[in-house]
Formats: sequence, C-alpha cells, structure tokens
Amino acid sequence: MAEGQIIKALSGFYYVLSEGNVFQCRGRGVFRKQKVTPLVGDRVVFTATSETEGYILDIRERQNELVRPPIANVEQAILVFSAVSPDFSAKLLDRFLVLIESKEIAPIIVISKMDLLDGEAKDAIARYAGDYRRIGYEVIETSTVTKDGLDKLAAHLRGRVSVVAGQSGVGKSSLLNALRPDLRLKTGDISTHLGRGKHTTRHVELLEVAGGLVVDTPGFSALEFDDIELDELPRYFPEFREYGEGCKFRGCLHVAEPKCAVREAAEAGDIPPYRYDHYLSFVAEMKERKPRY
Repeated sequence: MAEGQIIKALSGFYYVLSEGNVFQCRGRGVFRKQKVTPLVGDRVVFTATSETEGYILDIRERQNELVRPPIANVEQAILVFSAVSPDFSAKLLDRFLVLIESKEIAPIIVISKMDLLDGEAKDAIARYAGDYRRIGYEVIETSTVTKDGLDKLAAHLRGRVSVVAGQSGVGKSSLLNALRPDLRLKTGDISTHLGRGKHTTRHVELLEVAGGLVVDTPGFSALEFDDIELDELPRYFPEFREYGEGCKFRGCLHVAEPKCAVREAAEAGDIPPYRYDHYLSFVAEMKERKPRY
C-alpha cells in the first residue's frame, strides 16, 4: 500500500500523485456503500496494480471541504479580483472573504490587470489595498504584462495547496499561465454585453505551479451564505472581532444594539465604512433567506 493525493477526478477515475508519479485509480465499492465520494485534494491510501494504475482503499480525514469547487484539504485561497474589466468589487471580495474565513482557509487577495490603470483609478485601488492590508490580509497587486507581483505570488504558492477563485474574466488562468507557461490554460474574453467572462474551466484539477498545487476554478456568478448562521457572521470580519470586544452586549450583532463598539468604529472611519455597509447587507440577506429544515 502507498499514500498520495488526488490531483484530478474525471470520468470515474481518480488520479493520485505519489512520490512524483501519477496513478490512475478507481475507488473501492465500499465508498459507494458508505456514500463517500473521493475529492480532488483528498489524501488517500491506495494499492498499485501496475506502474500507472491502482485502487483507492482509504481516505484520510479531511482538513476542510469546499462544494464549489469540490475539493478537500485546501490550505489557502488566492482570491483574484481585477482592477478593471471587470471593475474591482469590494462587496464581492467581502463575500468571498466571508466564505473563505468560514472554512478556516487563509485568504490571499490578488488584484490583477494593474497595468491597465493610471491616475485616480490607480489611487482608488491603492486605497482599497491599503484598507485590506490594515485589516491583516495579504494583498498582492499583479500584472501579467509587466510581470509585477508574480514573484511574490509564486512565493506564496510554494509548498501549499491553493484554490484560485474569482469572477470569470479576472485573469486567473492568465496568472497561472504566466507562472507556468507550459500549462496553456484556456483564457476567456470578457463578454462586454453581459459584463461577465465566459466559463472556460471544465473540471477540477490540482496543477503543479511554482512548487505548489493549485486548482483553477470556474468563474462564479453567485455565492450564497447557506452554510453560515447569522450569529457566526461577525467572526468572519477580522476587524469586527477586534472592536467587538468593546461592545456592551455579549453576542452583539453590530446592527442596532446600543453601545456597539463596531458601529462606533465604522462611524469614526476606523473600520472602512464600505466594509460595514457590506456587512449590513449580508445580515439583511441572511435574515430574508428561507429557514432550513
């Protein structure tokens, strides 16, 4: 028996990377009986039946699990947001951050296409980058044209399992191609009519990039908070955790409670007002959702 990690799942086969070799494996029938589906990223025990094939016998306990994309044991999320085309959206970024924080995955914010900016637009992106850095997030400003930020991004990928996420058209595949040109991942042009990119990624696969394993995901058009309870939401805003210790009431939701230190910090500008506004909109959204049974 040997151990490895599933790097691709396709047509009922699981491709397991073990000591530099890839084995095309099938799962044992016991997984179907237990209603367990092996996922890309799973660390598995398998038996090799030849130099290239084998059977998966067991799945090690998962560190975490994502549904979109279906992947396990992710160590960090590279959240790619373009400076322009499509325009940078702090609200969508905050939505991604909440979902990633809820999975206890370390987020890294990458702002792409910086070469397309100048003047006031560039200053605005710099202000956003500064705000998120002060909160404690790693922010990397990149360009596949000038190559700015690529070395810094590569350093964060090395030795880790990363999921690359973001809207279609923000340049996820272009960034990975720049870091590893032989990948030749397909890149989709922005649809100016819809303001969205075309979905070009077809299946989930861990790719070796910059000394780490990376999964390039399809673009997202909607991200729901279905697995997050309302009272959990404040903990996924790191700066709220800090200021929330000064709230009068324990379990303060930071909406209309008296002597709320978070609301006071937002009014004073110590918390970026747009972050607080996004939080309020997320609260309203979660209050309106249908109850789960």
